[in-house]
Amino acid sequence: MYKQPQIYYLTSDRLKDRLYFEHICTDMQNSYYWSDEWSEDFYIELAEAGFISTTYDTKAGLVLLPELQFDYAILDFKDLHISKKVKKLINENAYTFSLNSMFDEVLAKISTQHKYNWLKEEYLQLLKNLYNSENINFQIISIEIICKDSSELIAGEVGYIIGKTYTSLSGFSSREKKYNNYGNLQLVLLAKFLQENGFLFWNLGHSHMNYKQKLGCKTHNREEFLKRWNEAVNLAIINPS
Repeated sequence: MYKQPQIYYLTSDRLKDRLYFEHICTDMQNSYYWSDEWSEDFYIELAEAGFISTTYDTKAGLVLLPELQFDYAILDFKDLHISKKVKKLINENAYTFSLNSMFDEVLAKISTQHKYNWLKEEYLQLLKNLYNSENINFQIISIEIICKDSSELIAGEVGYIIGKTYTSLSGFSSREKKYNNYGNLQLVLLAKFLQENGFLFWNLGHSHMNYKQKLGCKTHNREEFLKRWNEAVNLAIINPS
């Protein structure tokens, strides 16, 4: 994590203050903020503004950690790269690709696989509430890769749809040798699904992870990202089929 000198407190009222938000957008010394507001509306407001929120443990308890990143990994679907190993898995067709069929199981797999897991407590409950809400302008979704033979969940992720964008939050893939490259398969199949359903781009968050470049992502600085983001999230939300 980038260690900035001070992490400022952020509230819904401050986020709605146009001058304050403009200052945040142009402040290239700070990217992280914190909040103890756990409302569904505030989380959506943050996401719509371009923040990607995680959590942080403090002595007083868990807090929300929204980040307006310095740069973002963006996949334009024309740039999607499919490796030979993933092409082989696609041809073998030994899996099922699905949306929202195993939401709770995906969250559980993420929680158990990652040594540092920020999907917990209030945040986990918030995602579940948002998943079950009827808000038409924001959708939490899960993506699953399921083995046809065993019905085992072998890769997946959770993220959200706003307008014509999809943003990844966190994911997992089985570490069993027989399922090598199924995590990459999940990424490729999701990218193809998003493209086929009219999404404009995929926001994968931090750009420093090598697998994102291998997938075809390009790095956009905050200014570039927000320009594209603000145009895309204000378009009619997509209900993927």
